[in-house]
Amino acid sequence: MSSILIKSAQIVNEGQIIVADILVKSGRIEKIASTIDVQADRVIDATGLHLFPGLIDDQVHFREPGLTYKADIWHESRAAVAGGTTSFMEMPNTVPNTLTQALLQDKYDIASQTALANYSFFMGAANDNLEEVLKTDPRTVCGIKVFMGSSTGNMLVDNEQALEGIFANAPMLVATHCEDEATIQANLARFKATYNDELTIAMHPLIRSEEACYLSSSKAVALAKKHDTRLHILHISTGKELALFDANTPLAQKRITAEACIHHLWFSDQDYATKGNFIKWNPAVKTASDRDQILAGLLDGHIDVIATDHAPHTMEEKNKDYAAAPSGGPLVQHALQALLDLYKQGKMTLEQIVQKSAHNTAICFQLADRGFIREGYWADMVLVDLNKPYTVTKQNILSKCNWSPFESYTFGSTIEHTLVSGRLSYSEGRIIEVGAGQRLLFDRA
Repeated sequence: MSSILIKSAQIVNEGQIIVADILVKSGRIEKIASTIDVQADRVIDATGLHLFPGLIDDQVHFREPGLTYKADIWHESRAAVAGGTTSFMEMPNTVPNTLTQALLQDKYDIASQTALANYSFFMGAANDNLEEVLKTDPRTVCGIKVFMGSSTGNMLVDNEQALEGIFANAPMLVATHCEDEATIQANLARFKATYNDELTIAMHPLIRSEEACYLSSSKAVALAKKHDTRLHILHISTGKELALFDANTPLAQKRITAEACIHHLWFSDQDYATKGNFIKWNPAVKTASDRDQILAGLLDGHIDVIATDHAPHTMEEKNKDYAAAPSGGPLVQHALQALLDLYKQGKMTLEQIVQKSAHNTAICFQLADRGFIREGYWADMVLVDLNKPYTVTKQNILSKCNWSPFESYTFGSTIEHTLVSGRLSYSEGRIIEVGAGQRLLFDRA
């Protein structure tokens, strides 16, 4: 593995910005100093560039196996690296659903050959696989995923005894999708009756409503408190849910944490008029007030991490009528650029972006030697030009589905270089084929 010397980077890390050199050897950060004068296989002049820890995305859907006409680990991991995301954690609603240890291992085997980024995969929980769930190794698997609301796939866990068993016995972090199915179905029936089955995308946040989210999230929190479960609630979409979370306890001591996603920080229900099904997600994008409250909750500590819920579908699927179009969209390639635009708008600092998209994700999941720019840590880093605009076009989208809700939008920043476990994997607009990323490991008993 070649050595890399990065010169004169503005390093954004652990609450400060400093100008320094970084020497990378054998995949890790060997030295950080104001000046490093050594021979290296490659020297990157980072004058004028900002160096961030690579983003760690704790919620993606890369669709492999079984749904590879939409996406696959090869394509989506390249999109991630091109966007400065160096590690991902992927969800179990593939085909077949990841409900056994053998099926979980199959995904790791695929990633070991094809994932350019570092990787981990969630073990899926169902109404009837508790025995398999409990075999999951906390040191080598990111977590257990429980769908407490229906989404893409058929993994809804709605059996009360099954939920109690998972929350009471889970040996590790449990991540939940929280939407109350009974509320959603009642809302759907009411809208169908009122509008004679002529449903539109504008109804999506009213069908998958604030109340549906809050009922399910509060149920998950109550179960976690009852059983002292390590709970992580994904993609918070309402301001109302913030009251369920603690903003004062240090993150490493929290037993209940929460995630916000790019689309809930960026879009609102006003955007359905122009974006239509291309911003149809579960949970739904809701009001501008919800969006603003989620951002405020992220910054004040009620919400701990930022992710994407990257979930591609084909253009053909998304162009169907509202009721038939699936929920989800590709976001991983443009997550950091979107956050940097929020910085340019004065809504976040660079230090806050790093904290919520790298540091806190590493702390939350107890990642080993990642998420920070520290000597001895793996060299997962991204160099960004904050003053170089970048327009999203079909020609530069790397996700297999070849569309983006940001298409034609011009971001204010450009990703210049990405290092994954010490390898330069993306540079100046092109992917560098340097082999697979590494399996993520976790510092858990």
